[in-house]
Order: sequence, then structure tokens, then C-alpha cells
Amino acid sequence: MTASEEKFTRQTLTEVRVWSPSLFSLRCSRDPGFRFQAGQFARLGVCKADGTVVWRAYSMVSAPHDEYLEFFSIVVPGGEFTSELSRLKAGDELLVEKQAFGYLTLDRFPDGRDLWLLGTGTGLAPFLSILQDLAVWQRFARIVLVYSARNAAELAYQELIAELPQRDWLEGAGHKLHYLPVVTREQVPGALNARVTALIASGELERAAGLAFDPAHSRFMLCGNPQMIDDTRAVLKARGMQLSLSRRPGQVAVETYW
Repeated sequence: MTASEEKFTRQTLTEVRVWSPSLFSLRCSRDPGFRFQAGQFARLGVCKADGTVVWRAYSMVSAPHDEYLEFFSIVVPGGEFTSELSRLKAGDELLVEKQAFGYLTLDRFPDGRDLWLLGTGTGLAPFLSILQDLAVWQRFARIVLVYSARNAAELAYQELIAELPQRDWLEGAGHKLHYLPVVTREQVPGALNARVTALIASGELERAAGLAFDPAHSRFMLCGNPQMIDDTRAVLKARGMQLSLSRRPGQVAVETYW
């Protein structure tokens, strides 16, 4: 099979950043023909010692206009894929399927005024891509980024989140972003201290953002582990927020590539 017939391209890792013992980011080259919408994911492949290739889905952290691709990963102890991925270093090869996937994109919502981005762990990744794309700043009046981690050491990308609203191309729209870090297993100054579902149920999330949930105006994107998504969908449904489908627009979009 020739390179043009393969369903993937071979990219080169340019940077590996370790955030904590269990979290790291990878940056690699980008094939000129690879296209994606902010919020989508790619299937990545790593070659094992026995020559077999293992594939997993990862949301892009990088923006659609960046010349590189960046991914955010957790280390799963004994995990077939992440054990291999975490061993890679700059200069190593990473396989990237040619097609991007996923529906955690702004076009899931035909309307809306306030956008809530609710992410746990590496579920932050697609939201960073979305926030580095001008479209979200043009479409919504308020953007609330809620990023939940177990402890302060696992709150990655804090510098990027802090400087995003100051970027010149936003032309003064940076004030639309309200960032709410959440830490569940320790008390951290400036961070909320409860599970996202509990913060929604108690009304604390709305109070912290200074913004009320409203089915007419609020739109939600969820990304994290399957249990978090199921639980959060349930508490939002109790508040009148429905999953947005192609045949029935709603208030909630989720990513389900686990």
C-alpha cells in the first residue's frame, strides 16, 4: 500500500510536556491536507514493540489554523495505548488518521447567547481548540469555561487560559470569557470545591459565574469521562436542557468517543 492509499499520515513529535505524573501533552507536525473543525478529534496510532499499531481518539487542543497538532492525554496505568504514548519523545513518529471526527462543534447549536464549556480532566482539550478559534467569540455574548480536576497539580494549561482573552485578534471580546476552575479532592484558593454535578444542582456554578441557566439562551458542551457526561446530562435535563440532535435542536452537546 502506498502512502497515498493509507488512511493515516506519519507525523513527527516536536514537543512533549509533562503536567503531572498522570497528565502530558504531545505536539506534532501537521499534514497540510489535514482539516478539522474546532472541537473535533483525531484517531492517533502508536506502533508497539511487536509491530502492531494501537489506535485511540484524541481531541485537538490546537486551533484549526495552527501549523501543528496538539493533544492532551492521561496516563492509564497498564493501558495498552497510553503506556506506549507516554514513552514517546520529540523526534518520534505518531500516526494520525487523515479524517477528523466528532460533533462537539459550534454548529450543533443554531442559536444561543451563553455558552458553558464543562470539562473534566483531559476533556478540557476540545474547549481550548474552540477558544482559540474566532467563531465562538463572535457568536456568544458570554462564555463560561468550567475545568474540573482532582487536585491543583492536574489543572493544566493555566497560562494559555489566562492569556487567551488578551489576544489581539479578539479585538476586545476577551471580556466574554469567565473561567471557573474546579478542584474536587483538595481546597484550592480561587477554585470551586465539589463535583460539577453538585455545583449545578446547588446553584453554586451559576452564582460563581454570575449567570443563570436558561433554556432559551444557555448552551452547554460536555467533555470528560462517560459517567461525568451521563450525570451532568441528567442534572441539566432536570433544569430543562435537552440534548441537541440534528432532527431536534437543543441546549446540550456531548463528546462520546470513549
